Amino acid sequence: MSFFVIGVAVVLALFSLLIYRRLAVAPGWPAAVRRVIAASLGLAAVATMVAFAMQSGVIDPHRARWAAWAGMTWLAVGWYLLLGALVLGLLSLVARAVGGRAARRRALRIGTPLVVVAALATTAYGLHEAADPQITTATFSSRQLPAQFDGLRVALISDLHVGPVREESFTRRVVDEVNAQRPDLVVLAGDLIDGRVEQVAGATDPLRDLRAPLGVMAVSGNHEVLSQEADAWLDHYRSLGITVLRNSSVELTRAGASIAVAGLNDETSAGDDAPNVGTSLAGITPDAFTLLVTHQPKAAESAAGRGVDLQLSGHTHGGQLWPFRYAVTLQQPALDGLTTVGDVPVFTTRGAGAWGPPVRVLAPPQVPIITLRRG
Repeated sequence: MSFFVIGVAVVLALFSLLIYRRLAVAPGWPAAVRRVIAASLGLAAVATMVAFAMQSGVIDPHRARWAAWAGMTWLAVGWYLLLGALVLGLLSLVARAVGGRAARRRALRIGTPLVVVAALATTAYGLHEAADPQITTATFSSRQLPAQFDGLRVALISDLHVGPVREESFTRRVVDEVNAQRPDLVVLAGDLIDGRVEQVAGATDPLRDLRAPLGVMAVSGNHEVLSQEADAWLDHYRSLGITVLRNSSVELTRAGASIAVAGLNDETSAGDDAPNVGTSLAGITPDAFTLLVTHQPKAAESAAGRGVDLQLSGHTHGGQLWPFRYAVTLQQPALDGLTTVGDVPVFTTRGAGAWGPPVRVLAPPQVPIITLRRG
């Protein structure tokens, strides 16, 4: 854990220095202005360090949750400051080529405040967008679906990331919105938390109030694994009345017909907990309609040819902060919505919460209600 904290500190120091040089030194501001900028960057870096220390369990988040919020929000501000500084740097080079050093200095003096305002405004917009996950609807049709399950409504909750920044009230809002939709089945696709069980488990307590006739199912995500307490978290979910699928499956029955719901451990799990598609699907008859629940969309690559009718995943956040969506597609075969990976239809949710900054830009949070149809 100490190496992680040291690594974060080094990255933050280098990032702060870069921002300082681009926004304070390059425009040639007076010394007093540079000192204010340096102090602001220093305080922001300290708050971010505190936030990461809370996420990793070094500091109990209950002591200064506001600091975690401020530190993580700064990451979004800093990201857009960096993008703006890069654009401004290119424009200043053009100004210098056309009008010399004086033109470059004028461009920086005018452009730097605009970059700061744009970064703050974009982050403010992102805070508003991330605060209100919306219920969305989708339909998936399959000839494999028994007629008795035609119209089955599945609520897909993923990536709550409650902990140092998001707390119990956020979980409560999501639970209330899902229950209002009266789903037949609720699926929790991982990354529900950030932090240690003893520190942030209370933020997940409202999950015990989820209601669905066919049950509430959960699998692990990479953040359960990153907490180094994946087993403890899954045991905690079970204590909330949730059926936890660890490379296993359950059969759901309605009016004499049945379908299978299989759960696959996250890709980052190792050892005895490593994902095993064969174990997850063991015992399911080839002609049975099978829902596979697993955190990362790319797990579909290992499920190819195994008779999975629909995979439900999260993890991508839809990119969360534009333009990260383009980077996500380099690592995952799906970003959001319904796509096909090999021969596996995959529905990927953008997730209800946010990791790191409680900010989303052009990737609104969602809780999809997926209606299954025979046909």
